[in-house]
Amino acid sequence: MGLLRIMLPPKLQLLAVLAFGVTVLFLENQIQKLEESRGKLERAIARHEVREIEQRHTVDGPRQDAALDEDDDVVIIYNRVPKTASTSFTNIAYDLCAKNKYHVLHINTTKNNPVMSVQDQVRFVKNVTSWKEMKPGFYHGHISYLDFAKFGVKKKPIYINVIRDPIERLVSYYYFLRFGDDYRPGLRRRKQGDKKTFDECVAAGGSDCAPEKLWLQIPFFCGHSSECWNVGSRWALEQAKYNLINEYFLVGVTEELEDFIMLLEAALPRFFRGATELYRTGKKSHLRKTTEKKLPTKETIAKLQQSEIWKMENEFYEFALEQFQFVRAHAVREKDGELYILAQNFFYEKIYPKAN
Repeated sequence: MGLLRIMLPPKLQLLAVLAFGVTVLFLENQIQKLEESRGKLERAIARHEVREIEQRHTVDGPRQDAALDEDDDVVIIYNRVPKTASTSFTNIAYDLCAKNKYHVLHINTTKNNPVMSVQDQVRFVKNVTSWKEMKPGFYHGHISYLDFAKFGVKKKPIYINVIRDPIERLVSYYYFLRFGDDYRPGLRRRKQGDKKTFDECVAAGGSDCAPEKLWLQIPFFCGHSSECWNVGSRWALEQAKYNLINEYFLVGVTEELEDFIMLLEAALPRFFRGATELYRTGKKSHLRKTTEKKLPTKETIAKLQQSEIWKMENEFYEFALEQFQFVRAHAVREKDGELYILAQNFFYEKIYPKAN
C-alpha cells in the first residue's frame, strides 16, 4: 500500500482501497457460505446415517413393536460443559459403542446454544424416550440440563457430566478460541489472530476474560429456567447443587477423569466395559489439547478471585468435587498406589416366605 501511495494519484489510491475492501468482504461472504454449506452437508449425512440404521433395524426385525430388554432400554445424556476434557471422554464412548453395542449421538445445536426452544425441548424429549432404534443410546452435546419429568415421561434418562476448576476452564477456552487445538488444527477459530495473552486481557479489563465469562457450569447444571442464566444468581447456584445431587447419576472432575471413568465402568458396564483400560492406553482419549495455552500469573488469578461470580462458580466446583470424592471413597480402595473397585458388599438374608 505504501508503494501505491507513491505511484498512484489520490483518487486512484481511494479506488484501490475500496476495491481491496470489497474483495475482503466478498471473500468473507464466500467463506461464510462455504461454512453454511458444510453445515447443511453434515446434517444431510447425519440424516442419511439415521435412515440407514432405521432401515437396518427394520430388515433385522420390527423392533418398534417389540419390548426392549431392560439393559437395552437405557439412555445416557452427557450434557458436556465446554473445555472440561469432554472430547477426550466422548472419544471413549465412540470407541466402545460398536463393541458394547449401543449408539452414540451428538446433539449439535445451532451456534452451540445451550438453551433449547420449548418446541425443541418437546422434540428432544420425544426422540430420546421413544426412539427405540437408538437404544441403548449415549447422547452428548453442549446443552443445559433438561428436566424430563416436566414432560410426563415414564422413564428418565441417566445424566452424567464432568466439571473443571472455573479459572482453568476459562483460560483453556480463551486460548482455544484463538489458537484452536490439536484435534482439528486446520479449523479457523473465532478469535484467530488475536495474540493477547490471558494475563494481558485481565489487566486491560477485556470482555473475553471478564468474571462474567466464568458463569457457565452453574447454568449448565441449573437448566432451562431464565434465572439460571442470570449471572451471579444465588438461586441458580442452589438449583445447580440440587440437580447435581438429585438428577445426575455421577459428576466427575477434569482433574480426576480416570477415576470418573473407572466408576462409570464399574456401575454401568453395559456402556463402559473396557473404558478404563482404553483411557490409559488408547491414543484417542488424549487427542485434544488447547494450543499455545499460557498459565496465568498469581496476580491474574488473585484479581479474578475477587469477583463474587468466581466465588459462586468455585463454590459449585468444590461442592461437586466433594461429592465425587465421597462417592469414590465408598466405591474403591487403594493398594500399592493403584485404585481397585470394591466387590459387591451387600447380600440378602431372612427371605420369607420360605420355599417349600
